[in-house]
Amino acid sequence: MRAGSSDDPPSARALRRRLVDRFVAPGVHDPRVLMAMREVPRHLFAPEHDLERAYGDHPLWIGHDATISQPSLVGIMSDALALSGREHVLEIGTGSGYQAAVLSRLARHIDTVEVVPELARDAAATLRALGCTNVDVHTGDGWAGWPDLAPYDRVLVTAAPEVLPRALLDQLTDGGLLVVPVGSQARDQRLERWRKLGGALYKQDLGAVRFVPMVHAEPSPHP
Repeated sequence: MRAGSSDDPPSARALRRRLVDRFVAPGVHDPRVLMAMREVPRHLFAPEHDLERAYGDHPLWIGHDATISQPSLVGIMSDALALSGREHVLEIGTGSGYQAAVLSRLARHIDTVEVVPELARDAAATLRALGCTNVDVHTGDGWAGWPDLAPYDRVLVTAAPEVLPRALLDQLTDGGLLVVPVGSQARDQRLERWRKLGGALYKQDLGAVRFVPMVHAEPSPHP
């Protein structure tokens, strides 16, 4: 069932417009990204926070050592993917599902991978309630990407690996883009955009960022 108007009251929509106009728009070039962020009810992805906090320009803790990224950064990363609406996108780090919901309005299909089963389950339920039918949530180790459905036109990583996982580059189409924060400590992280062209890789530094670390899946217990 789609989330109804009672789940997104006028007060939430007004706060969302203010957030996007004041904090997101200055860093975004694509008007489609701004429209998507005005549409997606961020508060439904962080129900433990009140509306004022849900629509502040800051990350929100959602448990399991995970966060929803700062909205202005969600805008910058979505914009950096240069989406036309035709792309197959791989997202690593589903978290609450908020970033995937934004991308669902900008690309053809999103496969998103979450290492924490509880977060994957809750995100899938919220995305389903919002009618995001072009998003599939998978539980797995994001360091391996999601090879079963590769290749991908775009890859977006929402947690910071110390080094860029080679598997993600291998699963990128020729001409594709990968956007990822890389670094071992928050103060040393840089947002990188990689383009694959004719087998060569080209990196662009998009600036300093702060993300939670990208972790591996816990090993399965022995039977």
